[in-house]
Amino acid sequence: MKLVIKYSIALLFLAVSCREEAEKPKVIYEDAKQAVKSVIKDTTQIKIADLPVHMEGTNHIIHPIGDYRIYDKSSKMSYSSGGSGEGSFTISNTSEFEITGYLSDLKFQEIGTDSLKSLTDKPILIQRVTYLKTKSENPKSKIMVYVLSDLDTNKDGKLDSNDIQTLYISQVSGQRFAKLSTELQELLDWNFIEVQNRLYFRTIEDINKNGEFDKTDKVHYQYVNLLDADWKIEEYKPI
Repeated sequence: MKLVIKYSIALLFLAVSCREEAEKPKVIYEDAKQAVKSVIKDTTQIKIADLPVHMEGTNHIIHPIGDYRIYDKSSKMSYSSGGSGEGSFTISNTSEFEITGYLSDLKFQEIGTDSLKSLTDKPILIQRVTYLKTKSENPKSKIMVYVLSDLDTNKDGKLDSNDIQTLYISQVSGQRFAKLSTELQELLDWNFIEVQNRLYFRTIEDINKNGEFDKTDKVHYQYVNLLDADWKIEEYKPI
């Protein structure tokens, strides 16, 4: 009987813990921008690079940069190089026109040169990079699209998939790296319409400021003309 009671208590504690973890707000608004400073000070991370990637139609080679990470027995990923568990030297996965993973930077190397140029010196966590391959020969149409986190919005001391995802673009060389989505709005999805040279995207705004994104919040519909010199963001209202 005592064993059953202990087992029941353990299950109850686990259920409460899981619920608390799931209900943790994605955004903590008080000093949300300041929380990113703690990421800069983390000196335990060991930077590594995957082998370079070339996407057809571009004149640059891309070197994915990330952190050596430890996986514990529960398959949870640690953001520190210390601790026990198995480590992985693979930080990205590539397909024909896309790179996915948990990357802290990309370095671009123009074909025929040996110099490498970083995408940014700011703390970010890139989860997906997509090259918009088009039929156009216009160099302005050659664009990279990034889904990433750039602020520790839940103030847990690190950038990870639990922080708000944002949308960035750059030229295929990595230059003109620019943020499209509004700060503290969660990116829902994006789509490129080549016949218009427009990149459409949706974000959601936490209008009740409860730190979560749900049906009570506001969805924003926006696009940017990729041939526009200033990449001006336009809002539209399909409904």
